[in-house]
Amino acid sequence: MAFPVTRLRRLRRTGELRNLVRETRLTPDAFVYPMFVCPGEGVRKEVRSMPGVFNLSVDEAVREAREVHSLGVPAVILFGLPNKKDEVATGAWAENGIVQQTARAMKREVPGLILMGDVCLCEYMSHGHCGIVKAAGQSLGAAVAAPPAATAEYEIVNDATLELLARTSVSLTKAGIDIIAPSDMMDGRVGAIRRALDEAGFINTPILSYAAKFASGFYGPFREAADSTPQFGDRRSYQMDSANLREAMREIEADIEEGADMIMVKPAMPYLDVIAAARERFDLPLAAYQVSGEYAMIEAAARNNWIDRERVMMESLVSIRRAGASIILTYYAKAAAKLLG
Repeated sequence: MAFPVTRLRRLRRTGELRNLVRETRLTPDAFVYPMFVCPGEGVRKEVRSMPGVFNLSVDEAVREAREVHSLGVPAVILFGLPNKKDEVATGAWAENGIVQQTARAMKREVPGLILMGDVCLCEYMSHGHCGIVKAAGQSLGAAVAAPPAATAEYEIVNDATLELLARTSVSLTKAGIDIIAPSDMMDGRVGAIRRALDEAGFINTPILSYAAKFASGFYGPFREAADSTPQFGDRRSYQMDSANLREAMREIEADIEEGADMIMVKPAMPYLDVIAAARERFDLPLAAYQVSGEYAMIEAAARNNWIDRERVMMESLVSIRRAGASIILTYYAKAAAKLLG
């Protein structure tokens, strides 16, 4: 019935009433906390463009993981900064790689924490791209020995990169990673990883695919944190065009057909429509990544007293949940969990 019989404000009068009828709820067990791990001991280096986010040595990362777990946040996702980079991303799949070291330490010290391993090669490649790079006319072997000059016409070699992604996934799982999360956007990577995991005996290791990862300007602070800026060109030939929602659905569907157990949309807030469309169309658990640029903008505005940090932080997370994501990767996992109690 219309006004004055219907008065929607009746259920907004008090905080207790608003809480009673709230449609979308956040809980800490929906969060995944991203962490950047680096060599050394006692290292806790703040990322300049991401206040409150740090590059952490293994010992400091374990300490942070204990706090995360104590707050009710069930999972972290690990990104590695290797000692050395090369043309075949050795640091990504080496038995004693930095993420592998961290995973083993966390499994010993915080056994109840779920460990996700980001599977991408950009942090480990000398050129900063997510796959093997070769110049036009260059053989694959020559490209691995000496990548093309920055001025050369080049391509990211899709199929040869799959082998490195699969090798990295097996190595991470052996080290204790619970969930493999490929973020490279190579065609066929989920299928290649699934086969490699199964052949290695890890049939129960799930894959959380960055199924719709867009070529976004919101990744800038992450590239500082992970030291992963491409030395030439950009990633638009493999990450998705930001204008394409229908193509995002095709990407997600392809990854599901290849064996993905969970799917992700990245970034989150600029792509809430993609999250909503994915939730409507697919039944798998759906994650969204509130990326570094989203975090950095809120932090910068709050430090200038232009916004209420806590209120905007929680509003942004609720918007992602309301759009349909049941899992949220966010640098605000600890802060939001403290507020949620």
